[in-house]
Amino acid sequence: MVQKVAAKLSYGWRLFATAISFFSFGVGGLLLWIAVFPLLSLLPGNSRQKISRGQKTVSYSFYFFIGLMHRLGVMTYDIDGLEKLNRPGQLIIANHPTLVDIVFLISRIKQASCIVKAGLFHNPFMRGPILNAGYISNGDPEQMIADCVAWLRSGGSMIIFPEGTRSIPGQPYHFQRGAAAIALQANAIVTPVTLTCTPSTLTKAERWYQIPERRFHLTMHVGDDIQLHEFTRISPKSVAVRRFTHYQQDYFTQQRELYQHDGK
Repeated sequence: MVQKVAAKLSYGWRLFATAISFFSFGVGGLLLWIAVFPLLSLLPGNSRQKISRGQKTVSYSFYFFIGLMHRLGVMTYDIDGLEKLNRPGQLIIANHPTLVDIVFLISRIKQASCIVKAGLFHNPFMRGPILNAGYISNGDPEQMIADCVAWLRSGGSMIIFPEGTRSIPGQPYHFQRGAAAIALQANAIVTPVTLTCTPSTLTKAERWYQIPERRFHLTMHVGDDIQLHEFTRISPKSVAVRRFTHYQQDYFTQQRELYQHDGK
């Protein structure tokens, strides 16, 4: 009886804490837009320096958000291989199991761009961070690829989810070709990051308030760089892109099976 009451109290607190966390995220994004970024824009510097400041600001704010969720007892996490990140011209490709994946990644990468849905440019809670950090819209696929390639070639780093959206639990991965096309055109450093969430939560099929019976644990494993030379010498380029896309898909499928086996 006591255990059941304790479990219900714990669940109730985590539901309340989850609400606090996402409310804070929305308010924080709005405050960045109307208060922080206007002040940062007054500082001297060219457009690249302003974008750099914007990305660092978003990274720090996301670091605070993850810390808040951790301190409130919503989640725990661990990171393996962080030292392999934060390199110029680096393309980070990752699987996408939960809603907070991009937040978690950016919280650990001080300066990185990413691809965002075109509709978010009009979201008052996200507009400020997106514009000031120089994030790239997916509205025009060809322009998106060109912008990503230019950013990587200039020495910037990027985070891309090759799936293009959150994974569906229990379903095979279906990667899009954009990440492969960007990597091969830019001849970038490509570093895979495997994210796992136990128990599964904040998936594409769940609302934020549909929390698991216990706090979730997010693991980030940074793999070794993927060598592109065996793909860059393939002709035509469309075949190289297709093969590299299949390679990524197979890699993350193997990683998921490995972690599922280890978790049993």
